[in-house]
Amino acid sequence: RFYLSKKMKFFSFHSFDSSKPWQYGFQDAATPVMEGITNLHHDLMYFLVFIFFFVAVSTTWTLFCYNHSTRIHYAEVSDSVLVHGTLIEIFWTVTPSFILVVVAIPSFALLYSIDEIVDPAMSLKCIGNQWFWAYEYSDYTRGNDIETFSFDSYMVPEDDLTLGELRLLEVDNRIILPS
Repeated sequence: RFYLSKKMKFFSFHSFDSSKPWQYGFQDAATPVMEGITNLHHDLMYFLVFIFFFVAVSTTWTLFCYNHSTRIHYAEVSDSVLVHGTLIEIFWTVTPSFILVVVAIPSFALLYSIDEIVDPAMSLKCIGNQWFWAYEYSDYTRGNDIETFSFDSYMVPEDDLTLGELRLLEVDNRIILPS
């Protein structure tokens, strides 16, 4: 017998706060920009599915109409109308360009919103050196002078580690940033 756990019985989409193995879809957005990316993805999928089915139906219809055995019934009547004509050429040109414009407008808006610079309350510059980390706070000003507060953080040797600390990840000066 094949037993499923309670979590696996139903496809649960309520736990997307972090990525899971074999997860379908995006995890929950933490920023408005990521929400915009997710919405643009979902909107573009409608266009892709429509274009896929349109091309599949057109290809199937063309194969059916221009097959050697059925060409007598279908192709002779519709050759001049569907293959050669000003109206169909305009349609073939305008429709893809219209779709591209409809897709480009929200994607450009999203690109410009990504480029928007938000003035942070605090900025921290982290520099990774070979055996230590260097940190710089550059937000402190006195009059016209901008001061930087900097310090280094070294790895804790293996002999000094206590139970529960991770080797090669523990440092002597930890960084804690307010959220």
